[in-house]
Amino acid sequence: MRRKLPSTQALACFEAAARHQSYTRAAQELALTQSAVSRQIMALEDFLGLALFTRNRHGVGLTAQGAAYARQVAQRLAALERDTLDAMAQQGDGARGGVIALAAVATFATRWLIPRLPTLTQAHPDMVVHIETRTRPFLFSDQEFDAALYAGTAEQMQRWAGTQATPLLPEEVLPVCSPALLLGAQTQRRSGQARLGLSAAQIADLPLLQQSTRPTAWRQWFEAQGVDAPRAMAGPRYELFSMTAMAAARGLGLALVPSMLIEEELARGELVVACPRPLKSGRSYYYVTPEPEQDGAERAAVGQLRHWLLAQAQGGPPTTAPR
Repeated sequence: MRRKLPSTQALACFEAAARHQSYTRAAQELALTQSAVSRQIMALEDFLGLALFTRNRHGVGLTAQGAAYARQVAQRLAALERDTLDAMAQQGDGARGGVIALAAVATFATRWLIPRLPTLTQAHPDMVVHIETRTRPFLFSDQEFDAALYAGTAEQMQRWAGTQATPLLPEEVLPVCSPALLLGAQTQRRSGQARLGLSAAQIADLPLLQQSTRPTAWRQWFEAQGVDAPRAMAGPRYELFSMTAMAAARGLGLALVPSMLIEEELARGELVVACPRPLKSGRSYYYVTPEPEQDGAERAAVGQLRHWLLAQAQGGPPTTAPR
């Protein structure tokens, strides 16, 4: 049966015009003339049998039906573009590999996952992983993702409807700072030898860098050390751990960050451990996938990525890729 579909060119012109509320700007974006865009939209209106825009001397505006249709068309065109790019990204025998759309918390993806991806390519050369940032749970049925890497508590994972979660790594936070800040804050032992680190009480008197998504993190760390710290929640706030780590490396204060996310800074000596007293945060990093269908089938690539992630979580820091 022949499908009742308008041309993709007409839909692209309509979506651009609806987004810009302007035929002129749509034409500029699509490298067409304004009259060409107008003809495409008129053809689409004839095809649908309804008006999508109202015209006046000031320009064009969407009708109520046009606005509703524009929302749907934008989603469909975006999905079609993703599918096209996925097909173009396939290399070799697609039956052995596959494309995975992965949602991930930003710093974990940048600092832990991406440095290890060369080993994934070696193990599964036909697998392609696209990564986008997501910091909150979502419904897989409403998104184009196949899986997610998420940080949270076990209780939070249980509340994420329609998913199954595989724990990868428990999160352990550690106070770190720049070598210069540590050297300046260190006291001397009576024997004249420098201390290997600072006490929790000493850290309480130093500038603290705060994580906006973990506003009570420092307070919890001081409580675990049995130290009263009235200024535990004071100091500049940063949204991402990568920002907090960078600020600490530049000497702005002490950061309380998961040690797995600053492996490279510690190895290069840009950050040092200010006090060797880590604290389990109660959070872990999880590999999250939709609950399997009734037949229990799961895409091979999704399962392969899970097994690889589990192996990496047990293997420690990434090895340096050969040059």
